[in-house]
Amino acid sequence: MVYFIGAGPGDPELLTVKGKRLIETADVIIYAGSLVNPQVLSGAKPEAEIYDSAGMTLDEVIAVMQKAEEKGLMTARVHTGDPSVYGAHREQMVRLDKLGISYEVVPGVSSFQAAAASLKREYTLPGVSQTVILTRMAGRTPMPEREQIEELAAHQATMVIFLSVGEMETLCSRLKAGGYPSDTPVAVVYKASWEDEKIVTGTLETIGEKVDQAGIKKTALVTVGRFLGDAFELSKLYDAQFSHGYRQAKPEA
Repeated sequence: MVYFIGAGPGDPELLTVKGKRLIETADVIIYAGSLVNPQVLSGAKPEAEIYDSAGMTLDEVIAVMQKAEEKGLMTARVHTGDPSVYGAHREQMVRLDKLGISYEVVPGVSSFQAAAASLKREYTLPGVSQTVILTRMAGRTPMPEREQIEELAAHQATMVIFLSVGEMETLCSRLKAGGYPSDTPVAVVYKASWEDEKIVTGTLETIGEKVDQAGIKKTALVTVGRFLGDAFELSKLYDAQFSHGYRQAKPEA
Protein backbone atom coordinates (compact mmCIF):
# COMPACT_ATOMS: atom_id res chain seq x y z
CA MET A 1 0.00 0.00 0.00
CA VAL A 2 1.21 3.49 -0.85
CA TYR A 3 0.05 6.54 1.11
CA PHE A 4 0.43 9.99 -0.42
CA ILE A 5 0.70 12.24 2.62
CA GLY A 6 0.41 16.00 2.82
CA ALA A 7 3.21 16.98 5.20
CA GLY A 8 1.83 20.45 5.88
CA PRO A 9 3.55 23.78 5.27
CA GLY A 10 6.61 23.26 7.46
CA ASP A 11 5.78 23.32 11.15
CA PRO A 12 5.92 19.61 12.13
CA GLU A 13 2.99 20.14 14.49
CA LEU A 14 0.81 20.98 11.47
CA LEU A 15 1.16 17.43 10.18
CA THR A 16 -2.19 15.68 10.56
CA VAL A 17 -2.61 12.96 13.19
CA LYS A 18 -3.21 10.42 10.43
CA GLY A 19 -0.19 11.55 8.44
CA LYS A 20 2.03 11.35 11.52
CA ARG A 21 0.81 7.84 12.34
CA LEU A 22 1.46 6.60 8.81
CA ILE A 23 4.96 8.09 8.69
CA GLU A 24 5.78 6.49 12.02
CA THR A 25 4.66 3.05 10.79
CA ALA A 26 5.96 3.23 7.21
CA ASP A 27 8.60 0.77 6.04
CA VAL A 28 9.63 2.99 3.12
CA ILE A 29 9.45 6.79 3.02
CA ILE A 30 9.89 8.91 -0.10
CA TYR A 31 9.81 12.62 0.68
CA ALA A 32 10.25 15.83 -1.29
CA GLY A 33 13.47 16.92 0.39
CA SER A 34 13.65 20.30 -1.31
CA LEU A 35 10.44 21.43 0.42
CA VAL A 36 9.45 19.11 3.26
CA ASN A 37 10.79 20.00 6.71
CA PRO A 38 12.99 17.03 7.79
CA GLN A 39 11.48 17.31 11.29
CA VAL A 40 8.29 15.84 9.83
CA LEU A 41 10.13 12.53 9.52
CA SER A 42 11.54 12.57 13.06
CA GLY A 43 9.17 9.80 14.18
CA ALA A 44 10.11 7.37 11.43
CA LYS A 45 11.18 3.87 12.42
CA PRO A 46 14.98 3.49 12.68
CA GLU A 47 14.85 0.68 10.14
CA ALA A 48 12.71 2.58 7.63
CA GLU A 49 14.22 3.11 4.19
CA ILE A 50 14.16 6.85 3.45
CA TYR A 51 14.54 8.36 -0.03
CA ASP A 52 14.80 12.04 -0.95
CA SER A 53 12.88 12.47 -4.21
CA ALA A 54 14.49 15.86 -4.95
CA GLY A 55 17.11 14.12 -7.10
CA MET A 56 14.91 11.31 -8.39
CA THR A 57 12.98 10.89 -11.63
CA LEU A 58 9.38 9.67 -11.83
CA ASP A 59 10.60 6.26 -12.97
CA GLU A 60 12.94 6.00 -9.98
CA VAL A 61 10.19 6.97 -7.52
CA ILE A 62 7.80 4.39 -8.97
CA ALA A 63 10.53 1.74 -8.94
CA VAL A 64 11.02 2.23 -5.19
CA MET A 65 7.26 1.92 -4.62
CA GLN A 66 7.04 -1.18 -6.80
CA LYS A 67 9.95 -2.86 -5.01
CA ALA A 68 8.37 -2.12 -1.63
CA GLU A 69 5.04 -3.53 -2.81
CA GLU A 70 6.70 -6.74 -3.98
CA LYS A 71 8.15 -7.15 -0.49
CA GLY A 72 4.80 -6.46 1.18
CA LEU A 73 6.04 -3.18 2.68
CA MET A 74 4.08 0.02 3.30
CA THR A 75 5.27 3.18 1.57
CA ALA A 76 4.68 6.76 2.72
CA ARG A 77 5.07 9.23 -0.16
CA VAL A 78 5.42 12.54 1.65
CA HIS A 79 4.59 15.75 -0.22
CA THR A 80 4.77 19.31 1.04
CA GLY A 81 1.59 21.15 2.05
CA ASP A 82 -1.40 19.41 0.55
CA PRO A 83 -0.55 17.25 -2.47
CA SER A 84 -3.60 18.46 -4.41
CA VAL A 85 -1.97 21.88 -4.95
CA TYR A 86 1.11 21.73 -7.19
CA GLY A 87 1.88 18.32 -5.76
CA ALA A 88 2.61 16.43 -9.02
CA HIS A 89 1.15 13.28 -7.49
CA ARG A 90 -1.52 12.56 -10.11
CA GLU A 91 1.11 11.23 -12.51
CA GLN A 92 2.34 8.87 -9.79
CA MET A 93 -1.17 7.59 -9.14
CA VAL A 94 -1.68 6.91 -12.85
CA ARG A 95 1.46 4.78 -12.88
CA LEU A 96 0.37 2.91 -9.75
CA ASP A 97 -3.02 2.22 -11.34
CA LYS A 98 -1.27 0.59 -14.29
CA LEU A 99 0.81 -1.54 -11.92
CA GLY A 100 -2.23 -2.53 -9.86
CA ILE A 101 -0.77 -1.00 -6.69
CA SER A 102 -3.29 0.33 -4.17
CA TYR A 103 -2.86 3.82 -2.73
CA GLU A 104 -4.60 6.38 -0.56
CA VAL A 105 -4.26 10.16 -0.35
CA VAL A 106 -4.02 11.81 3.07
CA PRO A 107 -4.65 15.57 2.83
CA GLY A 108 -2.49 18.12 4.59
CA VAL A 109 -2.48 21.79 5.53
CA SER A 110 -1.51 23.86 2.50
CA SER A 111 1.02 26.66 2.66
CA PHE A 112 -1.66 29.12 1.49
CA GLN A 113 -3.65 28.30 4.62
CA ALA A 114 -0.57 28.65 6.82
CA ALA A 115 0.18 31.99 5.18
CA ALA A 116 -3.27 33.33 6.10
CA ALA A 117 -2.73 32.16 9.67
CA SER A 118 0.63 33.91 9.87
CA LEU A 119 -0.87 37.09 8.43
CA LYS A 120 -3.87 36.82 10.78
CA ARG A 121 -6.16 37.49 7.85
CA GLU A 122 -9.23 35.90 6.25
CA TYR A 123 -9.17 35.47 2.47
CA THR A 124 -12.97 35.62 2.10
CA LEU A 125 -14.10 38.83 3.79
CA PRO A 126 -17.75 39.86 3.29
CA GLY A 127 -18.00 42.88 1.03
CA VAL A 128 -14.38 42.46 -0.09
CA SER A 129 -13.94 39.10 -1.77
CA GLN A 130 -15.69 35.75 -1.64
CA THR A 131 -13.33 34.14 -4.14
CA VAL A 132 -9.77 32.88 -3.73
CA ILE A 133 -7.67 32.29 -6.83
CA LEU A 134 -4.68 29.98 -6.41
CA THR A 135 -2.33 30.34 -9.34
CA ARG A 136 1.24 30.87 -10.53
CA MET A 137 3.14 32.56 -13.32
CA ALA A 138 4.47 30.45 -16.15
CA GLY A 139 7.90 28.98 -15.64
CA ARG A 140 9.20 25.77 -17.13
CA THR A 141 5.61 24.62 -16.68
CA PRO A 142 3.54 26.82 -19.03
CA MET A 143 0.16 28.29 -18.12
CA PRO A 144 -2.98 27.76 -20.22
CA GLU A 145 -3.76 30.89 -22.26
CA ARG A 146 -7.04 31.47 -20.41
CA GLU A 147 -5.18 31.46 -17.06
CA GLN A 148 -2.74 34.28 -17.68
CA ILE A 149 -2.16 36.56 -14.67
CA GLU A 150 -3.82 39.53 -16.39
CA GLU A 151 -7.01 37.52 -17.04
CA LEU A 152 -7.24 36.38 -13.42
CA ALA A 153 -6.39 39.82 -12.02
CA ALA A 154 -9.39 41.30 -13.83
CA HIS A 155 -11.65 39.76 -11.15
CA GLN A 156 -9.82 41.64 -8.36
CA ALA A 157 -10.57 38.70 -6.10
CA THR A 158 -8.16 37.47 -3.43
CA MET A 159 -5.15 35.94 -5.18
CA VAL A 160 -2.53 33.59 -3.79
CA ILE A 161 0.35 33.18 -6.20
CA PHE A 162 2.74 30.25 -5.88
CA LEU A 163 6.19 29.75 -7.39
CA SER A 164 6.51 33.32 -8.67
CA VAL A 165 8.28 35.40 -6.01
CA GLY A 166 11.53 35.34 -8.00
CA GLU A 167 9.90 37.62 -10.59
CA MET A 168 8.11 40.08 -8.33
CA GLU A 169 8.50 43.16 -10.50
CA THR A 170 7.11 41.36 -13.52
CA LEU A 171 4.30 39.85 -11.46
CA CYS A 172 3.27 43.23 -10.04
CA SER A 173 3.30 44.82 -13.49
CA ARG A 174 1.07 42.08 -14.86
CA LEU A 175 -1.33 42.30 -11.91
CA LYS A 176 -1.69 46.05 -12.46
CA ALA A 177 -2.15 45.51 -16.19
CA GLY A 178 -4.97 43.13 -15.35
CA GLY A 179 -6.87 45.69 -13.30
CA TYR A 180 -5.58 45.81 -9.74
CA PRO A 181 -4.92 49.42 -8.62
CA SER A 182 -1.33 50.27 -7.70
CA ASP A 183 -2.27 50.70 -4.03
CA THR A 184 -3.62 47.13 -3.74
CA PRO A 185 -2.12 45.53 -0.61
CA VAL A 186 0.35 42.67 -1.05
CA ALA A 187 1.91 40.36 1.52
CA VAL A 188 4.72 37.94 0.75
CA VAL A 189 5.12 35.06 3.19
CA TYR A 190 8.43 33.21 3.04
CA LYS A 191 8.37 29.64 4.42
CA ALA A 192 5.03 30.00 6.18
CA SER A 193 5.03 28.31 9.64
CA TRP A 194 8.76 27.50 9.56
CA GLU A 195 11.06 28.80 12.30
CA ASP A 196 12.71 31.17 9.80
CA GLU A 197 9.43 32.50 8.37
CA LYS A 198 9.50 36.05 7.00
CA ILE A 199 6.62 38.36 6.10
CA VAL A 200 7.04 41.36 3.80
CA THR A 201 4.10 43.71 3.22
CA GLY A 202 3.49 46.58 0.85
CA THR A 203 1.47 47.44 -2.23
CA LEU A 204 1.78 46.50 -5.88
CA GLU A 205 3.83 49.68 -6.24
CA THR A 206 6.30 48.99 -3.42
CA ILE A 207 6.47 45.25 -2.74
CA GLY A 208 8.96 44.40 -5.48
CA GLU A 209 11.75 46.50 -3.98
CA LYS A 210 10.93 45.33 -0.46
CA VAL A 211 11.10 41.65 -1.44
CA ASP A 212 14.39 42.26 -3.23
CA GLN A 213 15.83 43.96 -0.15
CA ALA A 214 14.70 41.01 1.99
CA GLY A 215 16.57 38.64 -0.32
CA ILE A 216 13.54 36.42 -0.94
CA LYS A 217 13.93 34.49 -4.19
CA LYS A 218 11.90 31.30 -3.67
CA THR A 219 9.82 29.25 -1.20
CA ALA A 220 7.36 32.09 -0.69
CA LEU A 221 3.72 32.86 -1.44
CA VAL A 222 2.48 36.16 -2.80
CA THR A 223 -0.95 37.15 -1.50
CA VAL A 224 -2.81 40.01 -3.17
CA GLY A 225 -6.05 41.81 -2.42
CA ARG A 226 -8.10 44.07 -0.19
CA PHE A 227 -8.55 41.21 2.29
CA LEU A 228 -5.25 42.48 3.72
CA GLY A 229 -6.91 45.75 4.67
CA ASP A 230 -9.22 46.58 7.55
CA ALA A 231 -12.42 47.59 5.71
CA PHE A 232 -15.05 44.85 5.42
CA GLU A 233 -18.66 44.03 6.22
CA LEU A 234 -19.72 41.93 9.20
CA SER A 235 -20.74 38.35 8.54
CA LYS A 236 -24.46 37.52 8.36
CA LEU A 237 -23.69 34.31 10.25
CA TYR A 238 -23.56 36.12 13.60
CA ASP A 239 -25.78 39.08 12.73
CA ALA A 240 -28.53 39.38 15.35
CA GLN A 241 -30.94 40.62 12.66
CA PHE A 242 -30.34 37.61 10.39
CA SER A 243 -32.23 34.31 10.72
CA HIS A 244 -30.86 30.91 9.77
CA GLY A 245 -31.56 27.27 10.53
CA TYR A 246 -30.12 27.47 14.05
CA ARG A 247 -31.25 30.91 15.21
CA GLN A 248 -34.12 33.34 14.69
CA ALA A 249 -33.44 37.01 14.15
CA LYS A 250 -33.83 39.14 17.24
CA PRO A 251 -36.16 42.14 17.01
CA GLU A 252 -34.42 45.50 16.79
CA ALA A 253 -34.47 47.47 20.02
